[in-house]
Amino acid sequence: MPRPFVLPDLGEGLTEAEIIAVLVREGDVIQEDAPLLEVETDKAQVEIPSPMSGRVETVHVRPGQTVKVGAALITFADSTDGGARRSLAAAPATGAAPATATPGDRSAPPRGRGPVPATPATRRLARELGVDLLTVRGRGPGGRITDDDVRAATSAAGASAPGASAPASPPDAKPLARVGVEPPPLPRFEQWGPVERAPLSHLRRTIALRMTLSASLIPHVTHFDRADITELDAIIRRNVERLRARGVSLTLTSFLLKASALALRAHPQFNASLDAAAGALILKRYYHLGVAVATDRGLIVPVMRDVDQRPLLELARELATLAERVREGKAALDDLRGGTFTITNLGALGGTGAIPIINYPEVAILGVARAREDAVVREGQVVPRLMLPLTLTFDHRIADGADGARFAADIVRFLEHPDQMLLEL
Repeated sequence: MPRPFVLPDLGEGLTEAEIIAVLVREGDVIQEDAPLLEVETDKAQVEIPSPMSGRVETVHVRPGQTVKVGAALITFADSTDGGARRSLAAAPATGAAPATATPGDRSAPPRGRGPVPATPATRRLARELGVDLLTVRGRGPGGRITDDDVRAATSAAGASAPGASAPASPPDAKPLARVGVEPPPLPRFEQWGPVERAPLSHLRRTIALRMTLSASLIPHVTHFDRADITELDAIIRRNVERLRARGVSLTLTSFLLKASALALRAHPQFNASLDAAAGALILKRYYHLGVAVATDRGLIVPVMRDVDQRPLLELARELATLAERVREGKAALDDLRGGTFTITNLGALGGTGAIPIINYPEVAILGVARAREDAVVREGQVVPRLMLPLTLTFDHRIADGADGARFAADIVRFLEHPDQMLLEL
């Protein structure tokens, strides 16, 4: 029986994708995990691997086409080697749309003993957490099980234990109102001179919608500060060539990640999301930090996971490879979701400061401009120091100005005393 493969549930509210390239042809015989298509989602351009081995019978899509979750992408012919398996995201034989799990509903009845779609790193995580992958429903491309799915299965198991209960909203919680404004129609610009209309790319449209959502829903407030990174810059300069020979690119952003994660531990309200409907703050006990990366397609925010627990050199190494994957359009969806706080570093492009927009549904973002040598008074003496401008923008509904100032001061403290970042684990 032919086996259709549909665009899987991409998670985080993603409902469609634009086909950038089809990497197989009808009649090709491919192996599981071989690249099938390149698509551009609301997050970034990613590659979708094959969920099964087999012969491509029909290609249903073409480059430039926008398809919805659940739409057929590829139909595979009957398996001839007995080793292929049906994708978890494959459409039923009747042609009905696949059922979509509700958020948090990531466990499933046992699959049987066929191959489980998960990377070696995810399998290792499952072993460490004691999770049976046969009971986990994958939410990645092609039904692939991701690290987040494994962690969610762990949480679900804990919630279902005797005596456990789901966290409830505060008893006095009330929904918060949402306000929307319809823009007025544009004037006819042609009446004043020639114009050209350039369609927005799928990613640019998404960025526009998300920025509008954030600016409309969140009352932004920004705190300005500066950090003296003279010692930190000296550490980087002393070690950059030695570490580059070992394949590690030591940059200021690595230290910004570590300083922010450690400061978030002490200020958990900034590592959160606001459930406006329930009037509750969701405090996240993990520290997955996004780093804004400029690409020729637009700004993309890959996520560095568990930043608070990882050594600086490991963060530096992963940051370089992750940014490279993003710029080349090879980032996986798991690279781009699950963030709790974002850093955008414009220092390489100059400027004295910027007020960034919060990456919804997060509640805070750190903006960084170019460090400049400045005359600073130290112990009664005017001395040259390398000063780094910082802007912390946060949701005024979840914190006051004094809270933001204290949080920013802790980030500054770690940057000015980098030895503390090496000792705090």
